[in-house]
Amino acid sequence: MKSSLNITLIQSDLFWENVNSNLSNFGKLISNINGTDIILLPEMFNTSFSPKSSHLAESMDGKSISWMKEISKAKGCAIVGTLMIREDKKVFNRLVWVLKNETIYTYDKCHLFSLIKEEKYISKGNKRLVLELEGYKICPLICYDLRFPVFSRNDIEYDLLIYLANWPVKRIAAWDTLLKARSIENQCYTIGVNRVGEDGNKVLFNGHSKVFDAFGNELFSAIENKEEVLQFEISLDDLKLKRRQMNFLQDRDNFKLL
Repeated sequence: MKSSLNITLIQSDLFWENVNSNLSNFGKLISNINGTDIILLPEMFNTSFSPKSSHLAESMDGKSISWMKEISKAKGCAIVGTLMIREDKKVFNRLVWVLKNETIYTYDKCHLFSLIKEEKYISKGNKRLVLELEGYKICPLICYDLRFPVFSRNDIEYDLLIYLANWPVKRIAAWDTLLKARSIENQCYTIGVNRVGEDGNKVLFNGHSKVFDAFGNELFSAIENKEEVLQFEISLDDLKLKRRQMNFLQDRDNFKLL
């Protein structure tokens, strides 16, 4: 168990539907990272957000996850990202969490983005993932999940809520507001990892990757419109102190999620 967790988020541009270029670029960005416990990548880090191109989906033994295993082992940390995975004749937008011992946890995106008909190409997940790392309980989710507070609800006293995203400039005000709201209502650290640049559909992204504490205070923020590797620490002792000072979670309604 560690009192402080060292986390690195990568706010990057993404090459449109080009797995090799994305893996190469992330390899360069990761090369100078040392002493971290977790590396976080944006949604669909290997292709950019292109669910219509489901032919780019890989297997769990494919190139991108093999690359994640190599990075995790070399850096001695967990690495986390989402990508299209083909399984049982379906394609999922799957968050893959790889530990340095090659143990893998997965979460399939449950809220599919109907504005671009993601549900036509991607199959819906049916449950959340909560895992433990170094004494921290962590709930990692994907992009559009951010808009649904009941799904993100802290009914199991997790410590850290993570969203990996491709969230565009034209809705970035909602991103900023909802990340802060999720941290306050769930009394947890909340991290949002977003991309920058322009995708193959001419959609613009400006980042706004952020870290909030359990009171909704912004602790860290990546530079807008800039590819950046942001390394920081969060404290379990500080989180526990805030919960002792104002334990709102004890008054939450008693109903069950998936």
